[in-house]
Amino acid sequence: MGEKRAYKARKSGGGRKKLKPEYDAGKNMKEQISQIMTSKSPVRACDDVDDTALSYAEIKALATGNPYIKEKMDLDIQVSKLKLLKANHTSQIYSLESDIARRYPREIAVAQGQIGALKTDMEAAKLLLAQDKDHFSMEISGKVYTERKEAGAAIIEACKALKAAGTEGRIGSYGAFELHSRFDNFDKVFRLSIKGAWNYSMEVGKDPQGNILRVTNALAGIERALPQVERRLETLEQQLAQAKEEAKRPFAQEAELAEKSARLAELNSLLNMDEKGSEDALGVDEDATETEVADRPRQPVNYAGRVAERTADNVRKPSVLAQLHAKQAERTAEPQKFQKRKSHDMEL
Repeated sequence: MGEKRAYKARKSGGGRKKLKPEYDAGKNMKEQISQIMTSKSPVRACDDVDDTALSYAEIKALATGNPYIKEKMDLDIQVSKLKLLKANHTSQIYSLESDIARRYPREIAVAQGQIGALKTDMEAAKLLLAQDKDHFSMEISGKVYTERKEAGAAIIEACKALKAAGTEGRIGSYGAFELHSRFDNFDKVFRLSIKGAWNYSMEVGKDPQGNILRVTNALAGIERALPQVERRLETLEQQLAQAKEEAKRPFAQEAELAEKSARLAELNSLLNMDEKGSEDALGVDEDATETEVADRPRQPVNYAGRVAERTADNVRKPSVLAQLHAKQAERTAEPQKFQKRKSHDMEL
């Protein structure tokens, strides 16, 4: 006998783990809500349409070697794909029409208004940026400051006062621009809004002179922002023109879909005729069958699911419990019969 080998028991749950596909519930929920809110019927494109359910007539034609059945099955798949492509094209047209009517005009109007505001603020900012150190002037909380460091410190104190009061609002002015402050609870910092024809936001720091420098840099950035907004307006106008052209294009395969749909309808008609002819040959009369079923007397049944009445021809079968009692009675009666027979033999 050879030496016995020790085997280790395999742990339960071993083997390769199956990787579950990732599923983003939040993203899917967001897409579903957006589809509902657009008031357009959502269309899902399908690349593989090969599941064809056969009717009774089609199965019968396939079994008898009908040449139309293969052509019909091929047309079913082709027509289904073409209908999905058309539905997808229609959905894209709806999306383009929505953008043409709402999104592009709104964004173009915002860009045009921003360009006009930037041009106005740029002229006002040039006057402030041209000032030297001796001509600095900023009003904070009703007091005019000519020193940059003092003005920066006053901005910090004014922001703290607004936070303590639990509010936000105007704290001063700088040239033609209004200065407004608020506390950002998320980032835990003060935000300073420089409001002219357009709004420019910056973060308030702890360095007084640094705050004045940030205000100056925000005003200097107006001139750099103007060309960017102009390019964005030009892009929006081009996209609007392209969307209008795309919305006019019809479905490219409309003629093919109409032709194949007509042929498919013709084949369906032929297969239905074959089905009716086979039924006539077999002598099946659907009307007679329906009449026969309708003429049968109805059996009243209550709503508890029990039969209320039965016809005289139906014999009620004994229950299982009754059968068991009957067998038990037979077994009890057998010893008594045997005892009586034995007594009778002894008497003889």
